[in-house]
Amino acid sequence: MPRSFGNEELRRIISDNIRDEIVTSGKTRSEIAKAIGVSMPTVSQYLSGRAQPSLATLSRLCSFLGCSADTILNVEK
Repeated sequence: MPRSFGNEELRRIISDNIRDEIVTSGKTRSEIAKAIGVSMPTVSQYLSGRAQPSLATLSRLCSFLGCSADTILNVEK
């Protein structure tokens, strides 16, 4: 049975995974913001867990970083 996460825990997992993928990519927050069509403060909010990207933005983010949404969302197959 899949593990259920609380909202705060899920936000933390998503922000941690976004942060990990950004570090791995070597891209700057400025490059990411420009590529996915959001402001730098919005990228910072994603990293802090204060905001989460929409599905469309998540798709652009994953494409730019070269990772899957499964990785960001912590989906196990």
